[in-house]
Amino acid sequence: MSYVDEVYQMVVEKNPAQPEFHQAVKEVLESLRVVIEANEEKYKKDALLERIVTPERQLLFRVPWVDDKGQVQVNNAYRVQFNSAIGPYKGGLRLHPSVNLGIIKFLGFEQIFKNSLTGLPIGGGKGGSDFDPKGKSDREVMAFCQSFMTELQRHIGADTDVPAGDIGVGGREIGYLYGQYKRIRNESCGVLTGKGLTYGGSLARKEATGYGLCYFTNKALEVLKGDSFKNKKVIVSGSGNVAIYAAYKATELGGLVIAMSDSNGVIYDENGIDLDYVRELKEVRRGRIKEYVAEHKSSKYLEGAKSIWQIKCDIALPCATQNEIDINDAKQLVKNGVIAVCEGANMPSSLEASKYFIENKVVYGPAKAANAGGVATSGLEMCQNSMRLGWTFEEVDNKLKGIMENIFANVYQVAHECGNDFDTLKGANIAGFKKVSQAMLEQGLI
Repeated sequence: MSYVDEVYQMVVEKNPAQPEFHQAVKEVLESLRVVIEANEEKYKKDALLERIVTPERQLLFRVPWVDDKGQVQVNNAYRVQFNSAIGPYKGGLRLHPSVNLGIIKFLGFEQIFKNSLTGLPIGGGKGGSDFDPKGKSDREVMAFCQSFMTELQRHIGADTDVPAGDIGVGGREIGYLYGQYKRIRNESCGVLTGKGLTYGGSLARKEATGYGLCYFTNKALEVLKGDSFKNKKVIVSGSGNVAIYAAYKATELGGLVIAMSDSNGVIYDENGIDLDYVRELKEVRRGRIKEYVAEHKSSKYLEGAKSIWQIKCDIALPCATQNEIDINDAKQLVKNGVIAVCEGANMPSSLEASKYFIENKVVYGPAKAANAGGVATSGLEMCQNSMRLGWTFEEVDNKLKGIMENIFANVYQVAHECGNDFDTLKGANIAGFKKVSQAMLEQGLI
């Protein structure tokens, strides 16, 4: 058995009932096989793979809080500090009923390579809870966030671990978390990113993941297809922060967004989605996507989130959640003539689906490369906090565009060297791994 296979088997045995984590590790190790086996003895002697697939620290704790009826509720919470070889742990907090340790480990593992690709000195981590903010009052969300941060604050810091938002954690939640951190620690610092503009946040942070996704996609289309967003029909799964701003930027770049979704269903309008309405519906009213059709008679509502992949399009931007595209969805997209699938969510395509896109020469943007704009701009927010400065929207946006185009260039170079320009999955994993592994070897047994 090869070293790569030994390590993957170890991961499965030591981390039972964590399929998402197994999937993430398998994807990376398969990409790295050509690199590892070229110098297997050295990597095995240093146990480099064992160290990179094992978190440096895993924190599990309970979060008790009181609801509006006076009832005490208890949720499970996690912070996985996965790898600090190139900088402080950096990665979002996810609040969703599906959250468990395996989900957080998969996200934290992906974050190592994503953060490496940005070129910024930030390591990988992730956290969250099975608390569901949907349907909760502002007071209940605040009660949860304050209890959550009361425990988390002792494990994080501006130079140690810098959380951000993710699914279920937006500006409201970050504000409550930051306020509690300040109350307990008596310090104002860049310990969280995605903060409000009145207390250290960065312009363009809200837009960053969606904008960055489109910058990456546009550059990939230019290099691999000699094409762009112009006059292309675009579908965007999800209708949260990433999806909304990806849709705006795709439109700005000349595309026509014809479908979006949430966990219940899909809205489709061949004349183009009213993005301002969707943003108001989701960000202000916190409503459901099906409400869109009542105000837009030319649109249709399709039940079930996965029905979006049946819609004929040129460019697909999955921005909802993990494993939303399976092999059957991938085949349908290719059959319908899709030329690009770039990921705004974390691991939205199964490994089989990813390989199918690559085999069929679809421009594929793996999440760890294509959605790195959010964490890249978080890194820029950390920089502004350290300097006690604030950059303009244009300054941040220009830096973001440069970072995303540089990520594609690095990914493409490795893919080209490996003999397949379209294998950006292998390109992203190897490019991200090289920097982290070199830092680990230079620092000894970190």
